[in-house]
Amino acid sequence: MFKKITEYFIPAKKKESGDELRSERIFIAVLLISSISNFLGINLAVEIDAKLNGQLLFVNGIINLIILFAYRQGLAKNIAAGLFLTQFAISFPLQAWLQGGLSSPATAAFFLLPSVAMLIQGKRASIFWVIISAFLMLGILILENTFGVPEPQFNTEKEQVFFFSSILGTNITIFLILLVYELGKSKALKNIQEKNIALINTQEQLIQAEKMASLGELTAGIAHEIQNPLNFVNNFSEVSEELLEEIQEEIRKGNFEEVKAITDDLKQNLSKINHHGKRAGAIVKGMLEHSRKSDGKRESININELAEECIRLSFHGFKAKEKFSKVEYTLDFEKDLPHIEVIPQDINRVLINVFNNAFYAVHDRSKTTEDLFRPHVKVATKSTSNAIMISVHDNGVGIPEHIKDKIFQPFFTTKPTGQGTGLGLSLSYDIIKAHGGKIEIKSEPNQGTEFVIYFFH
Repeated sequence: MFKKITEYFIPAKKKESGDELRSERIFIAVLLISSISNFLGINLAVEIDAKLNGQLLFVNGIINLIILFAYRQGLAKNIAAGLFLTQFAISFPLQAWLQGGLSSPATAAFFLLPSVAMLIQGKRASIFWVIISAFLMLGILILENTFGVPEPQFNTEKEQVFFFSSILGTNITIFLILLVYELGKSKALKNIQEKNIALINTQEQLIQAEKMASLGELTAGIAHEIQNPLNFVNNFSEVSEELLEEIQEEIRKGNFEEVKAITDDLKQNLSKINHHGKRAGAIVKGMLEHSRKSDGKRESININELAEECIRLSFHGFKAKEKFSKVEYTLDFEKDLPHIEVIPQDINRVLINVFNNAFYAVHDRSKTTEDLFRPHVKVATKSTSNAIMISVHDNGVGIPEHIKDKIFQPFFTTKPTGQGTGLGLSLSYDIIKAHGGKIEIKSEPNQGTEFVIYFFH
């Protein structure tokens, strides 16, 4: 019932905005509780013959209701809260004076004023009302010292009932206001948690969609890449079958020297079959690592081997899409690099994303420049005193200075609509950062871009 009444007083515009309405509900609840306590206090005023106090409580209750209806019709919240606290600050000094000055139960309300202000206006407003409360109490003290302590305007024979009821009523009012605040806060925290869970789930879906989109671009290239070692396996298998027939023939002739020579050739063929079979297996493994979820386990890897695998997959995937492109790439790897501890699936995604961007950049420039332009991507690795470094340099269109700070932002992309989600570099940045590394960018428009990835050790 109370919740429905609270909802009634929330302005229609605020309900339609879709914003969090917790502060509005608390504000309305405080005004409602204040109105109810004022009206309930009238009975006590009648009981102890405090007519002026009863009239004042009635006026306060009516003012609170007027503020509530005005707020529902669109009165600004800060104005409504200011009016409520102002009538609060005017009413209670009057009630305290009518009840006998600073020794009356009404003085407890001076401590309630800044607390209510904090709930409905925030801590800055509460500081202001703490000062106001102090001045009001000081004002009553000065009046008492100047004119003497006022005579209580109620039946003093019922003083104990009055004091007990007033203090109890004040405490119950404070309790109800704090209860409303706590319930509102708990509900807000629950909503935030639910939204966070939904956000995390959406983020995971977007990340997986980005991975699958990247995998789709690589599929044709992967098929082409796998075909090469499979051709070798098939060819050497056929040759090995012929060699076996020759061995059988030479055995029948008793020519064991020739048998020995042929078996040496057969051994070499089997070694090559094994080599190219492992090569195909490595390609499939790389494809699976790119598509599946990371298990979060770090492994010791040779970054040269991983980079070479990724550049080949990226290149063939790009050539499958742009068959007539003249893009080339070169490798400049430092030999005998120390192994690094990384999550292979994650670094695989980073490298393929950076390579894809580099091939796209040089191809994009080749469409608008002279025929003599040679689109080229260079990948280099190097060991420094405290890091392993991978640099990816392209001679593409470059990155304008005004967007360099934006390229790692989620969903920011310079590609046309439908050709990029803008998640790739954002995820890459997060992955490298999670590995304790960093990414640097050096770029000049129409000169090229260099991405440098550092893995510190």
